[in-house]
Amino acid sequence: MANIGYARVSAQDQDFEAQVERLRAAGCRRVFAEKVSGKSTNGRHELAKALKVLRPGDVLVTVKLDRLARSIRDLLRLLDDVKAAGAQFRALDDPWLDTTTPHGELILTGMGGLYEFERKLIRQRCEDGIKRAKAKGTRFGRRSVLDVGQRKRIAERYAAGETMAELAREYDCGEATVWRALRG
Repeated sequence: MANIGYARVSAQDQDFEAQVERLRAAGCRRVFAEKVSGKSTNGRHELAKALKVLRPGDVLVTVKLDRLARSIRDLLRLLDDVKAAGAQFRALDDPWLDTTTPHGELILTGMGGLYEFERKLIRQRCEDGIKRAKAKGTRFGRRSVLDVGQRKRIAERYAAGETMAELAREYDCGEATVWRALRG
């Protein structure tokens, strides 16, 4: 069982040494540190390394929660990775989120439930808004390149023997657009 530290600063001119010192003082035998924006979920290579070295019983430690994640969604995903390794998580300045304690586990479970509840509410509001907009006659998707008159003339000219390629050149659009105009 080991404490594995993770330190991060967002800008190249910032220094993560104070975080590293605190993590070492908290018993972290290894500390992974990097200078990368928290918005970047793919560019945090040191975090990925820290997650890979976690073994059952280990604890991933960070100074503050915001050094690990920028959103609840990101936090829950990362904590799932930690849990999958059989490890725990602890933030030194945020003792309420310490999965090594029953209280921390409870809070994390509650956060996960609230996140799912919020996602479902957002999805429902979006679906309701779309239904209302459709009922009012709002059309979704890209606007047609061709207006009603152009589509009518294309149908007439195609029926008279012009090819889709010729019509596409004439109306400065793709053949697929001409095909859709003929179908509609």
